[in-house]
Amino acid sequence: MTGPGPIRGILFDMDGVLLDSESLSLEAFVMAARDLGHDMPLAFARQMIGLPGDACARLVVETYGPEVDLEALFRAQDKRLHDLVEAGGLILKQGVEPLLDYLDARKLPRAIATSSSRLRTETHLRHVGIYERFDAIITRDDVTRGKPDPEPYLRAAAAIGIEPAYCLAIEDSHNGARAAHAAGIRVIVVPDLMAPNEEIISKAHAIMDNLHEVRDFIECADSAA
Repeated sequence: MTGPGPIRGILFDMDGVLLDSESLSLEAFVMAARDLGHDMPLAFARQMIGLPGDACARLVVETYGPEVDLEALFRAQDKRLHDLVEAGGLILKQGVEPLLDYLDARKLPRAIATSSSRLRTETHLRHVGIYERFDAIITRDDVTRGKPDPEPYLRAAAAIGIEPAYCLAIEDSHNGARAAHAAGIRVIVVPDLMAPNEEIISKAHAIMDNLHEVRDFIECADSAA
């Protein structure tokens, strides 16, 4: 899985990889919790990075008890996040457009595998103007098991018709890297809010500072094939 070979398809996580949205989502969650009278600090919210919605819900209940109105909490987070996005807070991560331009020039298919909902995914991608630049989008609404299960990445690879061994996943979260690795897909981790630990370093094909370095990696993989 980690050996050299051509890369025929690219699979992107969305939040924290394509969109500088993780900090906005965490801020929205903390604000929503306070709106409902709960003190849920940012440190707690950070544990949700890379988790699907059901896992986030379990974490809240396990930590704060079943009396928390989960539906109201996540509805309030959506409202707070919408307000932050509309206020101009949502932007692309560094290097996204140059990398997509490069993939266009190489005619490399690409998909998104995200733990966000279909509605939020499409809304945010359209907001920053890159929705049309992907051949397929797999959201939490399209799978029965979210990250760290490999299902999102296996579905994304199937959606673009490329075998997992010839795909490259780009992730920022621990659970995302675990999911790609479990799917038999080479994964590059570009950290956002979470520094990779020893486990993630061992699972990742490479740890990179930004998406500009991913282009160089693709070039080298192809030349070594």
